[in-house]
Amino acid sequence: MQSLSELAVKKFLLVTAGDDPVPGGGSISALCGALSAALGQMVTNLTIGRKKYAGQEENMKEMAVVFNSYLDEFAGYIDADSEAYDAVFSAYKLPKESEEEKAVRTQEIQAATKIAAEIPLQVARKAYKMMDFVSMVAKTGNQNAVTDAGVAMMCARTAVLGALLNVKINLSSILDAEYADRMKKECDFIEEKAIEKEQKLLSWLRTALE
Repeated sequence: MQSLSELAVKKFLLVTAGDDPVPGGGSISALCGALSAALGQMVTNLTIGRKKYAGQEENMKEMAVVFNSYLDEFAGYIDADSEAYDAVFSAYKLPKESEEEKAVRTQEIQAATKIAAEIPLQVARKAYKMMDFVSMVAKTGNQNAVTDAGVAMMCARTAVLGALLNVKINLSSILDAEYADRMKKECDFIEEKAIEKEQKLLSWLRTALE
C-alpha cells in the first residue's frame, strides 16, 4: 500500500472521501498535528533573520528543529493509525469454528485493539505537548504571522481531541478493565487541559488583534 503521507493533497482528500474506512478520523487527527507543526515551523522561519526579532533568533532556531521533528512524527502516524485499523479488521476475520480458534481470535483482537488505542493516544500526547511550543512562537515570533500560529493551535487542538475520540472508541472493545480505565483517565485529563491551552492562546490573540 502506498504511504498515505506521500500522497498529493488532492489525491489524499479523494482517498479519504472514498468508501474505505481508512484513512479515517485517526489519520486525519495525525494530519492535523502535522499541519500544526508545519505552521509552527513557518512562524519560526518567518522570524529567523529579522532584525526586529534578533533577541529571539536562537530560540526560534531551536523551536524550528522541534517543529520539524513533530512534523515527521505526525506524518508517520498518518499511516500508523490506518495500519492499526487494518490489523484490528484482520483479527476479526480470523476463524472461530473451534474453541481454540475462538480463543486465538479473541487474543489477537484484543492485542490489535490495544495498539489501535495506543497509537492515537501517542498522537494526542504529542499534540498536547506541542501546544506549548505553538503558544511560545505565537507570543514571541513574527507578529505578522501571529494568526498562523493561532491556526496552528486550533489544528493542534483538533489533533488532540480527534485522536482521543479514536482512543475511546477502541477502549470500548477492550476487555482489560484496568487498562481501559487507566487510559480513559489520561484521555480525560489531556482533553481538559488541551482545551484550556487553546482557549488561553485564543483569548490572548483576540486581545492582540484588537
